[in-house]
Parts: sequence; C-alpha cells; structure tokens
Amino acid sequence: MAGLTSGNEVFEVEEKRNVEVRKEEHSDSSRVGSTFIKYAAYLVIFFGVLWFLINYILPKF
Repeated sequence: MAGLTSGNEVFEVEEKRNVEVRKEEHSDSSRVGSTFIKYAAYLVIFFGVLWFLINYILPKF
C-alpha cells in the first residue's frame, strides 16, 4: 500500500497483481526433434567451415 498526500487528505492506493504461471511441458518427441535439429545445424556449420579451409585456405600454403 502506498500513501499519497494532497494537502491535508491521505489517499490509500491498493495494488493487486494477478500473476498466472503456466508451464509448458514438452513431450519427449518434441525435445528429441529440436535437439536433433540443433546438433544437425552444428554439424552442417562445422563441415562447411572444414570444407572452406580445405578448398581455399589450405591450397595457399
């Protein structure tokens, strides 16, 4: 509660907050799918960098 004064009067302000907490539980199949996509993207980036090094950087030496 916060008190606001205006002259000789005191006004009480009451704040109510309604907070709703929702947890979304992922099923095992969606978690496995998203993890597979993440690591597949890591592998594509890794092999892309490796291909670039072999084809463009390594021949210059």
